[in-house]
Amino acid sequence: MDAKPPVTGRPPSFGTAFPTVLAAAQADAPWAYQRLFEWLNRPVAGYLRGQGSEDPDGLSNDVFLRAFTNLSSFEGDEERFRSWVFTIAHNLLCDERRRRRRRPTVADQPLAEGVGARSTESEALARLGAERVDALLSELAPDQRDVLLLRVVADLTVEQAALALGKSPGAVKQLQRRGLNALRRRLTGPEDETGRTLSLPSGVHLR
Repeated sequence: MDAKPPVTGRPPSFGTAFPTVLAAAQADAPWAYQRLFEWLNRPVAGYLRGQGSEDPDGLSNDVFLRAFTNLSSFEGDEERFRSWVFTIAHNLLCDERRRRRRRPTVADQPLAEGVGARSTESEALARLGAERVDALLSELAPDQRDVLLLRVVADLTVEQAALALGKSPGAVKQLQRRGLNALRRRLTGPEDETGRTLSLPSGVHLR
């Protein structure tokens, strides 16, 4: 029941072993819970961190507690499970934001290095440094930021991000395009505080 070898840019997948692991978790097997947690905890925490959660690791634990509590109601394959977990993460993040509205605003936490996908976009963002990435993303419209973090940090497909956000795949593609265009304008246009014009690393292009 070995999982498939790691795929560059995203957590290792279970492949044909997923139904067995899922069934064991639904039967309350501790080892199966652990396997599912280890599979998605890092990208979930990375997504929450990028969204400015006050306690991304703690909220990630809450995500899995919610998921495991409701695991008996889940039906689907590995990719659908991944989308389902990130839907829970997004909903709990929205709950946290509502609780914070009446409290003083706190600065977002920078994105952790090495979290999530290593796509062309994520490689370009990673080379800019966590603080600069955080500042760039904070300037985007919230829905654009949601989409980019789910697509780049969480490494969800367009369809999975659409499911997590309750939007159509077409809307997700449009938000992604607008968000990347906004990042490109910020990266290639204004000068940074040192007076140098910001640009993408050589050979890297945001699609």
